[in-house]
Amino acid sequence: MAYISPETVQSPKGRVADINVIYDKGPSTQSWSIAKLKWDGDDAIGIRWNGDEEHLVGTPQSRGKATWFIVPKEIVDAVVSAATTLHLQKSESLLAGYREMAADHEREAEAESWSEALIGDGFEAR
Repeated sequence: MAYISPETVQSPKGRVADINVIYDKGPSTQSWSIAKLKWDGDDAIGIRWNGDEEHLVGTPQSRGKATWFIVPKEIVDAVVSAATTLHLQKSESLLAGYREMAADHEREAEAESWSEALIGDGFEAR
């Protein structure tokens, strides 16, 4: 699966700067991102599809280079609000997963034993 990390989308050169991603669905089906950025020196919000097997550099693109769609000022607040909410939900989901893993004491013990064994292997190799 093709995936273009939104932090790397710097085109068109001279127009895009200071990319701060506020939501990235990540490398998954129908992945998309929203970012605060500078467009021609002004604050702007950009949005894009991050790519798939059919559209390798995502959408929009220009001459085969990944670009941003600049959100019209009239809907910026709604887009940023939705992106912030999605980011918080994603973070909460990740934290819940970490909490679940940490609560699994048997698995934690196995992981600790495994990592300790790796340290021992490192010393034996010398």
